[in-house]
Amino acid sequence: MSQPQQSSPSRPIIVGVDGSEPSRLALRYAVDMASRLGLPLHALVAWDYPTLSWGDAWYPPESMETLEEGALEVAEQEARRVFPAERPDWFTTGTRQGDTADQLIVASRDAAMLVVGTRGHGGFTGLLLGSVSRACAAHAHCPVLIVRSERGSEDGAGLPGSTGS
Repeated sequence: MSQPQQSSPSRPIIVGVDGSEPSRLALRYAVDMASRLGLPLHALVAWDYPTLSWGDAWYPPESMETLEEGALEVAEQEARRVFPAERPDWFTTGTRQGDTADQLIVASRDAAMLVVGTRGHGGFTGLLLGSVSRACAAHAHCPVLIVRSERGSEDGAGLPGSTGS
């Protein structure tokens, strides 16, 4: 990947990452787009503190530090996956605590584009957007690219610059 040429600070492309195959495809699209457009790319992992309640009792499943560390590790793993040799300086990762869609929408305020994958686990799988991608498409403050893989194409066939397998 070539390094983007920048004469002044540019608004980054933000890509939502969660370690799933749809988010990996979105990340690969975003990497290709950022390198071609000369824009910085920021991979964002949103995490939240889930709770479990049973009757009047409340059971926190893990500490906040453990959850944040897990989110940071997801970001690092995905960065190593797309840049196994050396991470370019135009690529950064980060985490935010909160609802995934909400955090991506907030991040979109300062972005040139938001890129997300979609799982589409609604009643008509494959026909519907996932809840995060649907919320981002409706409420983001910048253009949104939703990367949807066709069944059986998780190898990346059809990605820009991809030969598939």
